[in-house]
Amino acid sequence: MQVAQKPNAMTTPTIYRILFAISFGHFLNDSMQAVVPALFPILEKSMNLSYMQVGWIAFALNMTSSIMQPMFGMYSDKKPSPYLLPLGMFSSMLGMIGLAFAPNFFIVILSVLFIGLGSAVFHPEGARVAYMAAGAKRGLAQSIYQVGGNTGNSLAPIFTALVFVPLGQIGTIWFTGFAVVGIVLLYFVSTWYKGELESGAVRRKKRAALEAESLVISSRVKFVIVLLVFLTFVRSWYGAGIGNFYQFYLIEHYGLSIKNAQFYVFAFMIAGVLGTFFGGPLADRFGKRNIIVFSMLGSAPLALLLPHVSLIWVVPLFLCIGFISSSSFSVIVVYAQELVPGKVGMVSGLIVGLAFGLGALGAVVLGKLADIYSLNFIMLLCSMLPLIGLSSWLLPNDRKMM
Repeated sequence: MQVAQKPNAMTTPTIYRILFAISFGHFLNDSMQAVVPALFPILEKSMNLSYMQVGWIAFALNMTSSIMQPMFGMYSDKKPSPYLLPLGMFSSMLGMIGLAFAPNFFIVILSVLFIGLGSAVFHPEGARVAYMAAGAKRGLAQSIYQVGGNTGNSLAPIFTALVFVPLGQIGTIWFTGFAVVGIVLLYFVSTWYKGELESGAVRRKKRAALEAESLVISSRVKFVIVLLVFLTFVRSWYGAGIGNFYQFYLIEHYGLSIKNAQFYVFAFMIAGVLGTFFGGPLADRFGKRNIIVFSMLGSAPLALLLPHVSLIWVVPLFLCIGFISSSSFSVIVVYAQELVPGKVGMVSGLIVGLAFGLGALGAVVLGKLADIYSLNFIMLLCSMLPLIGLSSWLLPNDRKMM
C-alpha cells in the first residue's frame, strides 16, 4: 500500500532524558485524570448519583480531552507551540482545585472540563516531543511515552482505596502538587522542544513533512486510519466498562468493600501498563500489524470468560486481558504516524483523542443500561466487545506500508 510519503531513516540518536521526562509528564497528567474515576464511588454515595450521572462525568472528562485533541493536533502541526505543555498542566490544576471543593454535580462537571482541556492540550504536543526524541527507535519511544500515561491511569483504584476512602472528596486537593511538579518539568521540556524547532536539522525535517502534507492521501490509507480509530474506539468502550463500572460489579456481585474492589481493578490497569511498555519493542521485532492483531484477538476469549468465573479467577484473567489488550496501544499510534508522515499531531490526536472521545460515549450508554437493566447485563455486553477486533485482519502488513 502506498503511504503519503515514507520518511528517510532517522540517523539522529534517541534522546532518553527527554523521553523519560515527557513520559513522567504524561504520568502526572493522566494521574490527575485518574482522580475523576477514583472519586466515583465517593461521589456516587455523597451526592446520591445514578450510574448514568457517573457516566456523564466520565463522558465530560473523556469527550473534552479527546475531541479537542485532534483540533490541537492540527494546530500544532501547522504551528508547534512548546509552551502549551505547561499551560495544559495549569488548566488541570484549576480542575483539581474545583473538584476538591465541588458542592454539587454541576460544579463537578465544570471542574472535570478543565481537567479534560488540560489533557487535550498536553497529548498532541507530548506525542510530538516523543516523536522528535525517538531517533530510529519509534516503537520503543512511543512505548516509553505511553507507559507514563497508562501508569497514571492505572492508579485510579489505588487513589480510591488509599486517598479518597479515608479523606473523601477533599483529598483531591493533594493532587495540585502533581500539577505544580508537572508545570516545572514541562517548562524545561518545552525549552528543549523550542530549541529543536529552531535548529537546522528540524527545519529540514519540517520541509520534508510539508512535502508529505502536500501529497494526496489515498483512499486506502484513509480506510486504514478509520479502521485504527474504530479499533481503538472499541477497546476504549471495553475499558470504560471495566474502569468505570467493574468496581460496582465487584461490590454488588461478589460482596466486596469499596476499598477491596479497587485492587482487582488495579490488576487490570497495571497489566495494561506492562502491555503498553512491551508492545512497542515487540512490534519493532515482530511487526506492527502482527502485534495489533494479536492484541485484538488474543484478549477476546478471555474477556468472554470474565463474567462467568468465580472471584479467585478475576485477577489472573485481568492480568492477561490487560496485558494483551494494551500491547497494541502505542503500536497503533506509530502505525498511523507512519501512514501519514508530516501530520504527527493530528494523527496522534485522532488515535489517542478522537477514538477515546467516542469511547467516552460508552460510559454514558453503559451507565444508562446499568440503570435500566443491571450491572451484570453490561458486563456481559462488554465481554463481547473484543470480538469486533476480528476486523484487525483487514490491516495491511508492514511490508505493504512501504
